[in-house]
Amino acid sequence: MADEHLLIVEDEVKLAELLKDYLLKAGFKATCVSRGDEVLDKIRALSPALVLLDLMLPGMDGVTVCRELRKVSDIPVIMVTARVDEIDRLIGLEIGADDYICKPFSPREVVARARRCS
Repeated sequence: MADEHLLIVEDEVKLAELLKDYLLKAGFKATCVSRGDEVLDKIRALSPALVLLDLMLPGMDGVTVCRELRKVSDIPVIMVTARVDEIDRLIGLEIGADDYICKPFSPREVVARARRCS
């Protein structure tokens, strides 16, 4: 696990840094990206083991990011978002997310799910 690199895609900087801190303590490497339109290039550069993906992002929304990612990769994706309605969860899973976590959440839960998916 120590060699596994995770990509955190979150436009709330404090939340992204909090997740990164927890993931680093758990033995992961982690990089944060705040814009959806930067994700695919960052994935090509880093080859992360997992993507934690917010849905509401500047540049390109998380649904579009996930759809585009699924065209070229089967990398695990956990959506981490404030969209809590059942329809949002279903759409996220149907377009290729491997898991879906609703905000607010426990960072320890995110770490546990990252361990399971990566």
